[in-house]
Amino acid sequence: MIMMQKKIIALPKLNNLTPTMESTALKLMEEAGELAQAIGKLRGMSGERCAVGESEALARITRELLDVAQTAVSMMFVLEERYGINIDRALDEHVNKLVEKGYLVPER
Repeated sequence: MIMMQKKIIALPKLNNLTPTMESTALKLMEEAGELAQAIGKLRGMSGERCAVGESEALARITRELLDVAQTAVSMMFVLEERYGINIDRALDEHVNKLVEKGYLVPER
């Protein structure tokens, strides 16, 4: 078992939508764009001054990041339910890939 620091977040399956893989992928890109925009505004990359304080800007970034995470989780539900993908197994494979690439060093 690989010991590692984790940020565990549990997000609900949305029950008032009928997402498809395509609609969810588009939504994921939209949310990622909103996250990038929030970060860009905080850093003054848009060419305009940040009209809000740093704490409000960071709060917006956090909200946008959670929107990205929620949409990613929604896509996981679509993959499981419509295509029979085993997300738990895929997660194990993902962690192993991170170890193989040297991005994650197993703790002893």
